[in-house]
Amino acid sequence: MGITEKEAEERLRTEGENVIGVERRAGPLSLFLGQFRDVMVMILLGATVISVFLGEISDAVTIILIVLLNAILGFIQEYRTEHTLEALRLMTSPTAKCWRDGKLREIAASRLVKGDIIELEAGDRIPADCAVLRATGFFVDESVLTGESVAVGKSKGFEDDTDNSLNKKNIVYCGASAVKGSCRGKVIATGMNTQMGKISGMLTDIGREQTPLQKRLAELGKVVAVICLIVCIAVFGAGVLRGENVFDMLMTGITIAIAAIPEGLPATVTIALALAVSRMMKQKALVNKLHSVETLGCTSIICSDKTGTITENKMTVTELVTADEEFLFTGMGYKVSGTVTKRGNISINSMTEKALTEALRCGVICSTAEISTQETTKSRNRGTLAGKGEWSVSGDPTEAALLIAAAKAGITKSSLSQDICIIGEFPFDSETRFMAVHCIFGNEKRMYFKGAEEILLPRCLQYINSRGEVAVMTASFRRKLEEKAVEMSDRALRVLALAMCCSDKLEPDRGNLVFLGFVGMTDPPREEAKSAIRRCAAASVKTVMITGDHKNTAMAVAGMAGLLKGGMAITGEELNRLSDEELDRDIRKYTVFARVEPAHKLRIVRSFKRIGEIVTMTGDGVNDAPAIKEADVGVAMGVTGTDVTKQAADVILMDDNLSTLVNAVEQGRCVYANIRKFVRYLLSCNIGEVLTMFLGIVMGMPIVLIPVQILLVNLVTDSLPAIALGMERPESDIMSRPPRRSDEGFFEGGLMWKIVIRGIFIGLSTLASFTTVMHLGSSVEACRTAALITLVVSQLIHVFECRSERRSLFRINPFGNMKLVGAVLVSGVVLAAAVLVPQLQVVFSTAVPSMVELLIALGFSTAVPIVSSLLSR
Repeated sequence: MGITEKEAEERLRTEGENVIGVERRAGPLSLFLGQFRDVMVMILLGATVISVFLGEISDAVTIILIVLLNAILGFIQEYRTEHTLEALRLMTSPTAKCWRDGKLREIAASRLVKGDIIELEAGDRIPADCAVLRATGFFVDESVLTGESVAVGKSKGFEDDTDNSLNKKNIVYCGASAVKGSCRGKVIATGMNTQMGKISGMLTDIGREQTPLQKRLAELGKVVAVICLIVCIAVFGAGVLRGENVFDMLMTGITIAIAAIPEGLPATVTIALALAVSRMMKQKALVNKLHSVETLGCTSIICSDKTGTITENKMTVTELVTADEEFLFTGMGYKVSGTVTKRGNISINSMTEKALTEALRCGVICSTAEISTQETTKSRNRGTLAGKGEWSVSGDPTEAALLIAAAKAGITKSSLSQDICIIGEFPFDSETRFMAVHCIFGNEKRMYFKGAEEILLPRCLQYINSRGEVAVMTASFRRKLEEKAVEMSDRALRVLALAMCCSDKLEPDRGNLVFLGFVGMTDPPREEAKSAIRRCAAASVKTVMITGDHKNTAMAVAGMAGLLKGGMAITGEELNRLSDEELDRDIRKYTVFARVEPAHKLRIVRSFKRIGEIVTMTGDGVNDAPAIKEADVGVAMGVTGTDVTKQAADVILMDDNLSTLVNAVEQGRCVYANIRKFVRYLLSCNIGEVLTMFLGIVMGMPIVLIPVQILLVNLVTDSLPAIALGMERPESDIMSRPPRRSDEGFFEGGLMWKIVIRGIFIGLSTLASFTTVMHLGSSVEACRTAALITLVVSQLIHVFECRSERRSLFRINPFGNMKLVGAVLVSGVVLAAAVLVPQLQVVFSTAVPSMVELLIALGFSTAVPIVSSLLSR
C-alpha cells in the first residue's frame, strides 16, 4: 500500500517539500533605515545638522531623540508583521501517519509527496490536500479555510480526483482539523499547491501601503519644507537689501527657518497614537500597528466575518417541535442560564411534558460531546438550570447544543445513566446522514436516531404525542411536519430529526421508526453586534457581512442583525461572473456576500478600495488573512483567531466583539481630530514666531526676539500644551459625522486659513506689543520682554481655541481637559520664572515689566481671541 521510499525521494526532488513558502523578508537594518525616509523626518535631520553648526546643541539633542523614538516604534511594528507567513507554516501538521513500502510509519509532514496514502483520526490536523479513499464517520472543521462554522462530513469519491477546489465532500484540506471519525486519504497537493499554500501566495502578493495619516503627514512635511525655504530666502534677502552682513543674515534666516519647524509634531503624534492605543487596550482592542489607530477613524466600510463576529459561533437550540407542540429555548450560546417554554411564552413543567422529555433524551443519548460547569444548581420543576456561568464544551458543536438544551429542561447524561445502558453506537455517516445508538432502557431494548429530517421522517410510521402515547403517522400529518421543517429551514435554522424504535437491530429502512421531534438550532447574532451595526449606520459607516455559509443562512442572520436594510446578497459563484468594472459599479448594492472563498474576500476588499472606500476587514481564520492584510485596517479575533490572522492584522479584538471595533473607530476619529487640533496649534504658533521676526527685520526694527527667547517660546508652548491637546476626549457628536473621504487633504475644511490667519494675528499682536512699549521709551530688554509675554500668552490662549473646530472659545468648557489646564499653568509658571527670577533674566535677557508694560502685553495677548470669539458667536 502507498508508494515506495525511492518514489517518494524522486517526487520530493521534483515537487519540493510539503511546506508553505515564506517570502524573503527585509533584514532588521533595512527595516530600521526605512523609518528615516519620511519628509518630516528628513527636515528634522537637516535641522539637527544646522543646529549643531549654529552651536544649539540642546536643540539638536532634542530633535534627534524625537527622530530616534519614532524610528524605534516604527521598526518594532514592522518587524512584528514580518512573521505573518512564518505563522502560516505552523498551521500544518508537523508529522503524518503515512504508508511507505507497505508499512504504516510516522514521518515529517514536510516529506509528504503526491501519491502518499495517509491515515487520519479525530484530533489530527490535515497535513496536505488529500482525496478521501475511506471514511468512517469522518468530520472535519474547515472553518479556518472556509469560515463555515459547522463541521463537514467527508465521504469517499473518485480515487483519481486531483481537483482540490474548496467545499468538496471527498477532499480534505491542509490546515483543517479532524473533529471525529477516521479517514484514509491520498495526497493530491502539497506545499504551495494546497489551498493553504494558495492563501500564502495571496499574502505574499499583497504590498504595504501608507495609511491615510502617513500620507497626510507627508503632505504636511512638504508644506513645512516649502515654508522653511521661503522664510530662509525672504529673511536673508530682506537683511541683505538693508545692508546687513551677508553671513549674519544667512545665519539669522536659518535660525528663523528652524523656528518654523514644528519639531514637537512627530513626538506629539506618536504620544497621541500611543495614548489611544492604551485606551483601546482597556476596551479590549489590541493594536499591532500604531498608525492604524487613526486609519480606523477614516473607515467607511466594515467587512465583517459572520461566524464569531456578528454571531456567537456557538450553535444554540432555539426550538424543538414535537408532533403537536412547539417548545422554545432561551439563553444563547453556552450560557448556563436558560428556560424552556411553549410557544406563546407559556411556562411548563418539563417533567410532565412526555414528548419533550423523550425527544431531549434522544438528543442526549445520540451525542458524543461533553459539557461541564461548576454551576450545578438545578430547578427541574421550572425547567431551568440556574447560574451565570458558561458551559465548558468539548466535541461536536451541534451535539453540544443538544446537551445544553436538554440541561435547560433538567436532563443530563448523568441523570440518564441511572436508567439507560448504552450497548452500541453507529456513528453519523455522510452517506446515511444519521447516527444511531443502541441501548437498554429499563427492561426494553431501544434504538435512538438523530439525523437529517428528509432521511428519518419518511421512515417514521408512528409518532409520540404530547401525552407520551404512540399514534399512527397519517399522510396528511406527515405533510404537515414536512412543511414545518421547510418553514424552519427558511428561517435559517439547522433542522435535525429525532426518532426511536423498540428494537435491537439497525433497520431504519423498514420504516418502523417513531417520530420524536425536530430540533431547530442556529448560530445566533450577538446582541452587542446588533447595537454596533446601528452605531455604524449612525456614523455613516456601512457594515457588510462576508461568509462561507449558504446564501439563505447568511441573509437570515443579516436580517436578524439589522444588515439587510435596502441591501442585497450575492454569492461567490455570482461574483465570478462579474468583471472588476461591473463589481466596482454595483458593489455598494450588496450587504451580504455568501459562499465566498479567500480569493473572493480579497477581491471584495480591493473593489471597495478602488471606488475610494477606506476598508476595515475582520476575520479569524486563515481564509481571512489575505483580505485582512489587503484592507486599510485588518482586524483579527483574539479568542478564535489563528496566529496567521492575528499577525496579519493591525488590530486584535480580545473579546471577538464587533462593538469593541466600533469603539475603536470612535477612538480613531478622536485621534485624527486631536492631531488636527495640535497641528493647527503648533503651525499657528510657529507662523506667529516667524512673522514676528521677519516683519521686525523688514521694518528696520531691532531683533524682536533673540534666539534664546525663541527657544524658550518653543519649550514653553510646543511641548506640554500640544501633548495635552492630544489627550482631548471625543466630542459628543463625533460618531454622528460621516467618515472622511479617502482623498481628503489634511487641511480640509478651511484649516489652513484658520492656521495662517491666527498665526498672522499672533505675529502682529507681538509686534504691536514690542513697538508700543518701545514708544514709551523703555529699554530694548523691556520691549523684548513685553513681546515675549504677548507671544507666549497669546499662544496659551490659542491652545484653548484649538480644542474645537466647530465652537468658539466662549462655547467651550475651559475645564473639559484638566491635563491641558495643568500644562498651561506649568507653561505660565516657566514664563513667569524667566521674567522674574534674576538668574534666569540673565540667561533669557529679560526684565521685570512695569504695570503699564504688563497690561500692554496682556492686552494685545487677549484682544484677538476675545474679538474673534465674539464675532463667531
